[in-house]
Amino acid sequence: MVEMLDAVGAVARAAGRADLVARLDGARNRVLDPRMRVVVVGPLKQGKSQLVNSLLNLTVCSVGDDETTAVPTVVQNAQTPSAELVLAEPGLDPVRVPIPLEELTAITPATPHAGGREVLRIEVNVPSPLLADGLVLVDTPGVGGHGNPHAASTLGLLPAADAVLVLSDASQEFTEPELAFLRQVLGLCPAVACLISKTDLYPHWREIVAADRGHLDRAGLDVPLIPVSSVLRSHALRLEDAELNAESGFAALYDFLREQVRGRTAAATRTSVALDLRSTSEHLTLSLGSELAALQDPEKGAAAVAELQKAKVAAEELHKKSALWQQTLADGITDLAADIDHDLRDRLRRVTREAEEAVDDGDPGKDWEQLGEWLQEQVATSIGDNFVWAHDRSVWLAEVVAGHFADSGAVELPHLDVADLDGVLEPVASLSDLEAGRIGITQKVLVGMRGSYGGVLMFGLITTMMGMALVNPISVGAGLLLGTKAYREDREGRILKRRSEAKMAIRRFVDDVSFQVGKESKDRLRLIQRLLRDHFTVIAEQTLRSLNESLRAAQEAANLESAQRTRRIAELEEQMRVLARIRESVAAVGAGE
Repeated sequence: MVEMLDAVGAVARAAGRADLVARLDGARNRVLDPRMRVVVVGPLKQGKSQLVNSLLNLTVCSVGDDETTAVPTVVQNAQTPSAELVLAEPGLDPVRVPIPLEELTAITPATPHAGGREVLRIEVNVPSPLLADGLVLVDTPGVGGHGNPHAASTLGLLPAADAVLVLSDASQEFTEPELAFLRQVLGLCPAVACLISKTDLYPHWREIVAADRGHLDRAGLDVPLIPVSSVLRSHALRLEDAELNAESGFAALYDFLREQVRGRTAAATRTSVALDLRSTSEHLTLSLGSELAALQDPEKGAAAVAELQKAKVAAEELHKKSALWQQTLADGITDLAADIDHDLRDRLRRVTREAEEAVDDGDPGKDWEQLGEWLQEQVATSIGDNFVWAHDRSVWLAEVVAGHFADSGAVELPHLDVADLDGVLEPVASLSDLEAGRIGITQKVLVGMRGSYGGVLMFGLITTMMGMALVNPISVGAGLLLGTKAYREDREGRILKRRSEAKMAIRRFVDDVSFQVGKESKDRLRLIQRLLRDHFTVIAEQTLRSLNESLRAAQEAANLESAQRTRRIAELEEQMRVLARIRESVAAVGAGE
């Protein structure tokens, strides 16, 4: 691939096509850069950081019983160990601040090194044989859990990932939120493996793995299921015990990374580079072929004029197509923005209705914590589904726009990895607290006495006319009856008030989420529009420039002297032979795949 890229690049430089040279240089960098980004995701406390440490046999991520990973940690290869904080700087590029390696595991979003700025990520550079092969590991904050803000931002990392490792420990079978999250991950990255962690802690892990496989089959999710133990892996490396290493499950994980990730990435790179080679060869053949034809047969003036006229018509048609694909892109982005906003609002409204129905069915004060956890899980699932659907629609729009260039041959689609580590969602305010509604015995007595006072007094006055005392069995009984009624009415009033406050809190929380996610969706669509616009503009300009170059070459060929003509013909014939060999080689690569 590199040899073919260099050969076509030499022809492009000789032809003065700097635009094609830049495109070929980009393809060459993709071939020579073996880096593959593997993102480690999963719920809280599943052993993601310990897995990364065991993979590298280094302590680069903090490990503990509590949630220790609060910001994404990127681990990549380097000859000299170092670590940096990447901090947000409003209106400017992110700022990098070096941090000591010994403080790496103690970094939090409130670290003094940040100087009050938002910590976007930690980048760790360490020498490692595994990372030297091109692997880049990304340890992410846990998703799920009450009040956890990381699910949406974690999903934003996945479109640009080469592979995703989803962790779930062996303490229990897959839950419905885990299956929903796994389904979203599969919609964003095709290379996914599910790791059942902590098999050293749970003797029944084989039954859990079998049950999880059944859940995946019933859900229609084709995902490798790999049981692993980071603790056994660490012991195996320390003791150099091959049998213990096999028991840890890391050999199967390495097989997945080697066969699925590396193989898939290499195939995608070959396809992309072959498309670049084919396209640039066609551009160069158009201009060089026109000049060669004019040099070899300069007597056909009428034919040359006719070709120039056809070229002008083709140029005009290209301008029309340019306006057409730009209109398609603009209309598509507008429709996509409306559809995504409607889809998000529809999903959140359904969640809100279900939450309000649950509030009406009981006393929200008693079950507010459980209801809050359920609400946050459902909201996170809705946001994730909306994100995946928006990504699919964006890819579809790119394919529609690319269809306008079908006459020019296959067109490479841009990689829509716009939601990177620097573009995470801002966390929204958590669901507000609600009073439990429990009142003490003293307050209950006071409510009853306040209600019974009127009954005792009213019936006592009536019975005094009958010669009885003010406080008598009849007035006391009436007081007890009215006091009980007053207590029940007060309790029902309190419940109605809590229901009203709970619904307001739910709507306020969902509205905050909708506002934040809606803003992020609009920003992402604007980035997609610019990315598609720039990508296809380059393609249109390259086609137009190739046509103009062929016109210029055909016109200048008639003015060359005989000696120059002979020399130029020889150069062009050699360049055309090079391009022909490249096209044959690219066709052979495509046939082999």
